[in-house]
Amino acid sequence: MGNEVSRKTLARAPERASGGDSPAPDHRPTRAEIAGASGRLVPDIIAPGLSVLFCGINPGLYTAAVGHHFARPGNRFWPALHAAGFTDRVLAAHEERVLLDLGYGITNVAPRATAAADELTAEELAAGGVELAARVLRYQPRYLAVLGIGAYRSAFERPRAVLGLQAETLGATRIWILPNPSGLNAHYRAEDLARLYRELGEEAGGRGFRSTRHAR
Repeated sequence: MGNEVSRKTLARAPERASGGDSPAPDHRPTRAEIAGASGRLVPDIIAPGLSVLFCGINPGLYTAAVGHHFARPGNRFWPALHAAGFTDRVLAAHEERVLLDLGYGITNVAPRATAAADELTAEELAAGGVELAARVLRYQPRYLAVLGIGAYRSAFERPRAVLGLQAETLGATRIWILPNPSGLNAHYRAEDLARLYRELGEEAGGRGFRSTRHAR
């Protein structure tokens, strides 16, 4: 089917809830609460027709404990979005739904929360890729930004994929791979993340994006 990503089982996958109750914004989970979050799901932040749907690998335990994406202290997702121009300030994780007003959303390849992404099996990533493809075809964002090259390679069986815009698409949605913003990813400094995320922003735009392309 040309360069469109195809899967044998692109039948509609079960949708993860988008919303729901979560702890208070200033709640800092205890060690017991973090340990007890294993396997928990975190609701997608998603709506039809977004400019960019950001896609993590899977929720970490801290994120699952508080119920908000990229919530663990030290994760660089929210600072990178601001530095790249997607937001006018560094949002707190509990403010994640502000992204919808700006034309952005968040989902994950695999829904199950784990202490580390390498706890996911190859089968989970492959199944997550099928479900993600169905989600993208349903909501039709302009760009899917996968935050982690290894996850994309495994989920979509593209072992030679590199960072940036991909030749493959999901329907009309273009795919862009970005580095994992985890503080444990020592391969990329904060300024590297800002530059690479900004490259996507300059192409995808969005109601909140601050372009520097023509700045002097």
